[in-house]
Formats: sequence, C-alpha cells, structure tokens
Amino acid sequence: MLLNIDLQSETPIYTQLVHQIIEGIARKQLLPGEPLPSVRSMAADLGINLHTVNKAYNLLKQDGFVQINRKQGVVIHPDAFPAADEQYMLRLQEQMRPLIAEAICRGMTSEQFKEMGDQVFAQFKR
Repeated sequence: MLLNIDLQSETPIYTQLVHQIIEGIARKQLLPGEPLPSVRSMAADLGINLHTVNKAYNLLKQDGFVQINRKQGVVIHPDAFPAADEQYMLRLQEQMRPLIAEAICRGMTSEQFKEMGDQVFAQFKR
C-alpha cells in the first residue's frame, strides 16, 4: 500500500498516516496480521520525523487497529477490529457535526450530504 502524505496540508502528518492506514484496512489493502514498516523505516521512506510515525502507530494501537510488540513490531490487529459501540458512535457524531454545519453554511441539502456519504462509503465496499 502506498501512502500519500501532503506536507503542505493543514492536516497534521500523523493524522494523515492514521487515516490512510485505516483506509488501507477498510479497502482490504492491509490485512489482519500483516506487518507495517518499522517506525524508523516508515519515517525514512516518507522523509518525516520518527516521532510523527510513532505517534500515528500509538494512536492506531489505542483505537485497536494495530498491535505493537517487540518480536513482530507493528502489525494490523490479527483478531478483530473494535466494534462500533456507543462510545464510538458518540465520537463519530461529534466529528460529523462541524462537517455538517459547514455543508449547511455552503448550501448543501441533507439529501446531497447523505448521497455524498453513500458514495464515499461505496468506494470502500468495492
């Protein structure tokens, strides 16, 4: 899986890494048990700081997407991914609020927003 990091983006690099790895999992480009590059290797390949990669990997571990151990390094969680429990649903709702508010300010209708959401969701199901 190729990662595409935009160094000019306002989105922090570690956030871009987290999002792209989760997208890779959703698209089945990264499979359970598959190893990720070491922190040092990933940082060198992308030309970014070690601590940035380390922060991304730790956030992925915290959210249950990867396991980190001394023997295997960082691997996509081999057993199961975290469920969409009530806590996740509340966090997702909070993350959606500013997107929906901006869409409303820009004149989008609820139907347009839902249609766009369905299109993005469908991209991951292909």
